[in-house]
This record gives sequence, C-alpha cells and structure tokens, in this order.
Amino acid sequence: MADIEFIDTTLRDGHQSLWGLRLQTGMALPVAPLFDAVGYEVIDLTGSSMMEVLVRYCHEDPWEGLDLLIGQMPKSRFRAGMRSNGIVTFSVTPDALMDLWIRTLCRHGIDTFWIYDVLHYNIDKTHRLARIAKEHDAMVVAALMFTSSPVHTDAFYAERAARYRASEDVDRIVIYDTGGVLTPERVRTLVPAITARVPGTTLEIHSHNVVGMSPSSYLEAIEQGVHVVHTCNPPLANGPSLPSVVTMARNVVHAGHRHRLDVSLFAPIRDHLEAVAKRAGFPLGVPSEYDLRCYEHQVPGGMTGTFRNQLAQHGMSERLDEVLREIAVVRRELGYPGMATPFSQLVGTLAVLNIVTGERYSVIPDEVIQYAAGHYGEPVAPIEPDILDRIMQAPKAAAIAGAQAPQPSLDELRAKLGRHLSDEELILHALVPRSDIEKMHRAGPVARHYETLASSEVDQVKALMRTTGVDHLELATAEFSLTLKRHREENA
Repeated sequence: MADIEFIDTTLRDGHQSLWGLRLQTGMALPVAPLFDAVGYEVIDLTGSSMMEVLVRYCHEDPWEGLDLLIGQMPKSRFRAGMRSNGIVTFSVTPDALMDLWIRTLCRHGIDTFWIYDVLHYNIDKTHRLARIAKEHDAMVVAALMFTSSPVHTDAFYAERAARYRASEDVDRIVIYDTGGVLTPERVRTLVPAITARVPGTTLEIHSHNVVGMSPSSYLEAIEQGVHVVHTCNPPLANGPSLPSVVTMARNVVHAGHRHRLDVSLFAPIRDHLEAVAKRAGFPLGVPSEYDLRCYEHQVPGGMTGTFRNQLAQHGMSERLDEVLREIAVVRRELGYPGMATPFSQLVGTLAVLNIVTGERYSVIPDEVIQYAAGHYGEPVAPIEPDILDRIMQAPKAAAIAGAQAPQPSLDELRAKLGRHLSDEELILHALVPRSDIEKMHRAGPVARHYETLASSEVDQVKALMRTTGVDHLELATAEFSLTLKRHREENA
C-alpha cells in the first residue's frame, strides 16, 4: 500500500488541451477555494502560452489574474512550466529574460516549476534555471518528454534523467507524455530503468488520455514506484486532456493504495466548470476511443482541431487522415523530434503544407530551417540527408542558419522595450505585440465573475452561427472575452 499524491492540472493544462487556454480568471475564481481544499500536493497554474492567450484574445492581465487566484488558495503550492530556452512558442528566449521569468513568478507565489526541453539537449539551461528557482526555495521538476520512436529507448530516458539529476537543484523527474502514447507495457520497463539511474528520486507521471490508456499506465506506474500522478477535474479531463481525478482517486483506492483528497469537492467543482462551459460554448472532455493511429503520428490531442481548421480554409477538410499519415512521415524524416511545443507545431505545419501544396517540402517554414540548423539543439536522430538538403536549399536557409539567437542583457531589453516597464510588463511585451497590451489595459481590471455575458445572449449568438454557417466567432467587451466554435458534428 502506498500514499499517492495528486497534482492538479485543470487550471493550466486542462483548459490548454480543451479550451485553447481561454479559461479566464473570473471563470475559475468562484471555485478556487474548493481547489485549495481538495488536498492536491501542487496546483499547476500558469505558463507563458497561457499568459499570451489571456492578453491577446481575452484582453485580461494575467499577472492580476494570477494574484487573484493565488489569493483564494492560501493552503496550496503552485506550479508553472516552461521550455528551458524559450517562453515564446518558436523563439529562443534570451537567458536574461528566462531568469527574470522565474524570479517574477516566484514573487507572485509560484513555488514549483517543471522545466522541459523536447530534444533533451539544453540540460545546462535547465540547471541554470533550477539554480535561479532555488534562490526562492522553489521545487524544480525536470521533464522527460516522452515519445515513442526507435531512438527514444529506456536507456535514452534513463541517461537523460541522470544528467538532469546531476544538479542538486533538480528535485524530481516527471515522465511527460503529451501524446498519450505511453502504454502500461512500456511503463513496466521505463520506470525501473530510470529509477536505477536516479535512485531515491521522486518520479511524477503526466500522460494525456488521448487514446484512453493513461489511467491504466498510471496504475502500472504506481506499481513500479511512481507515487505522484497528474490529473484534471471534469469536465476539463480526458480526451486530449489528462485523466479524470474522480476516476483516478477511485482507482487508486480500489488498487489498495491511499490518497488524501476530499472527494466530496469533486462534484461542486465539476458543476461550476460545466456551467462555465455551457455559457461560453466550450467543449466538455470525454474519454477518447482507442485509435492505433495515435501511436504513429503522436499528435497532442488539442492540435487535431487546429489541423481541421487549416484544411477547412483550403476546402480540404476530408484530407485530415492524409495529414496525420504525413505527420508520421515528416517526423521520421526530421529525426523523430518529440511531439510537444514547439516541434509538434513545426512538424504538423510542415505536413499540412506538404498536403495543401501537393509538393512535399516545396514550402519550408523558417522554424524548420532553424531546427535543421540546430538553433533548438541537436536533433535526437539525424535528419534524413535528402530532406536536410531540401531544407538547406530553401531561399532563406543560409541567412537563417547563420543567424544566432541574440543574448541581450536585461538593461538592453529595457532600452528596447521601455525603461519604465515593470518586470511583469517587460515579460508581457516580450510575449505579445504592444497593441494587444494596450487593448488589455483599456479593458480595465480583471473580471471576477463569468456571468458577464448572459446565457440568453450566448444562445442567440449560437443560433446566428448555425444560420450563417460561421464556425468561429470571438466577442470582446470591456470586461470579458468569449470564443464560440460551432461543432459541425453536433450542428451547434
């Protein structure tokens, strides 16, 4: 019998997976005290992508919202996540800004961090950020970004875990599976391989329930000695999101283990979030059907909708299966990058371009050239030679490959972006255009109630969308922002 700890990811990864990061502060604030009382070891609360979306599309100050939420959860610990060399999706962020990001989050109450590098190349940068976090006594968790390929063996992950733990500032290791392709059989060999190299290290497991296997993988991980699991509260659980805390808490007890969660609080949290979803037109998370194709393309579940939208813009919606097959091919040709930000977007975009143009690699995004040139680190496996030749023969390839990511100091960044800016504003200006920040300021204080837009008005707008055939609509007021999407299969 083991004591199992739960890390809640509803307020960050849950709505990133299902609602496109559109969970605004006022939508979560009413149930924040309930999250605080459940008994989670840590609440995963924010990340740079979330802040970017809140500013650009919701016109909401993410720092103000973060303070409001933390203020309602005085008993909890809070986590933020980041790529070791970037807070902007495709860019390499200057070290000085990365360090400021850590320090500023700590000042706002974040006291644990998970740090990742999909290629497991910039481990030195993870160690540097861990040292910064330790200045504030924060916990640091290094992520093993799991993906399945011929080169991502148990030995590969065990060796990376040992390199992360070579720094005493890294406290834990998390097995992080964005594609949901970690099977119980693989857990049975992977976890012992890792623990043999980093004995005594606390391991966590994070696996999106894309193919419905993650709860089973969690139970096997527990049997192998992993005692910290990541889950979400319904309706922001399952599908492209994480397993349901309701199911996992029950499974843990049924398997003969213990937890300290107050299960009586699950229902009121669910009821509130379902009301938010209904009012805002957000989808509800449901378990996915088992689909073997996911093990080939390994696309994070939330990205499938993006591909549908891209193909629909070109009148090619029926070619989604072809795009998914092409993603698997492109990923192999590019040396099996893990399918997490930024490489899931990089591989997926290139695959869509290959299908839409009808000629493979005829259009090569700048980010693909940067990847091939090693700007993100050395690929895990060599890029296929003929593909590398095509990429490096692109018109802009020489200029992009030769350009090095600048490393300005904080003083130089302030000179460029504004010496009058606070640390918080400086970070936002690095994330989003100034015009979006101005819209955020004009919107005023963060709205504390999600009922700003009456449900009757939402129903009227949805009816209008059905009548006109509009698939996507964004509404913004001085207090609130709302995104509605029409789901064709539901005709609503």
